[in-house]
Amino acid sequence: MLAGVLRIRDRALQALLWQRARPPHTHRWSLPGGRLGPGETVERSIRRQLAEKVDVRELTHVEQLSVFSAPERVPGKRVVATAFLGLIPCDADPTLPEDTAWHPVESLPATAFDHEEILLTARERLRAKLSYTNIGFALAPPRFTVAELRDIYSAALGYRVSATNLQRVLSRRGALEATGETVSSGPSGGRPPALFRFTSRDLQITDAFAVLRPPS
Repeated sequence: MLAGVLRIRDRALQALLWQRARPPHTHRWSLPGGRLGPGETVERSIRRQLAEKVDVRELTHVEQLSVFSAPERVPGKRVVATAFLGLIPCDADPTLPEDTAWHPVESLPATAFDHEEILLTARERLRAKLSYTNIGFALAPPRFTVAELRDIYSAALGYRVSATNLQRVLSRRGALEATGETVSSGPSGGRPPALFRFTSRDLQITDAFAVLRPPS
């Protein structure tokens, strides 16, 4: 099993990779993963492997992505991989081992095997689900301003999102609510920005037929 773990940081969608210590593809960056343990569900196994191998414990969402079975994907004996999408919130900053790092998905280093293909598949799955579910909760902190949420969606989708439209769409779907709190308006003054939160931090389909599209 392999885990494509994504987060938003520095206004970019980033992926978690670690450097292989043995051949084939020694020193290339690869996805963390491992084998399913006795008595484990696949989700519990993925969470355990990420905690044990790269010290990541802040997963807010895990789902099966796809099975990758191209005969030539790994040199030598044929290996079939089941890949998973994992998300962590932008305010989490796990301490990583020296051989592990976050990389922008738009400028990945040379990766082992078909791991770049798996990450791009994970990115497209996330982008699709941002259209018709509340999966943004898994990338966002517990409370945020609309401007902060706009930056999260923009980074994940790969294009600039209107904060006003985003707030209107998510509120109309019942996915977003005001907390009744505000943050400091800063030295420039003005109206203090309101804080919002997702109404649920479990995955829900909010509009089965919705598609978020780049502005024309």
